[in-house]
Amino acid sequence: QVQLVESGGQLVQAGARLRLSCAASGEKFSSYTMAWFRQAPGKEREFVAFMSWTGGNNVYTNSVKGRFSISRNNAKKMAWLQMNSLKPEDTAVYYCAAGSFDSDSEKKYDYWGQGTQVTVSS
Repeated sequence: QVQLVESGGQLVQAGARLRLSCAASGEKFSSYTMAWFRQAPGKEREFVAFMSWTGGNNVYTNSVKGRFSISRNNAKKMAWLQMNSLKPEDTAVYYCAAGSFDSDSEKKYDYWGQGTQVTVSS
């Protein structure tokens, strides 16, 4: 079992940078793929990025490539999403998730946080 708690979401202006944090508790954090998803108002939840348990495989959705960066520290049981050059279309609730597979499908993730709101004003 892994419990995940996100933090760091806030209201920012377009072009700003923001770092989201995901604090994990429980067993075997280091063995899980960590991912970030987001859900904008009126839309389905979508994949943002994942990082394999080794940190050697990072994948991003096209819309955030070059702007967002995922990282993790297994010893601290933490994961982060660094978001630069934010756009209004990045506005969403951001969720971190843990799973046993490297995947962009939310179905492959077993553990989820409660989400943190990011709002980007134009």
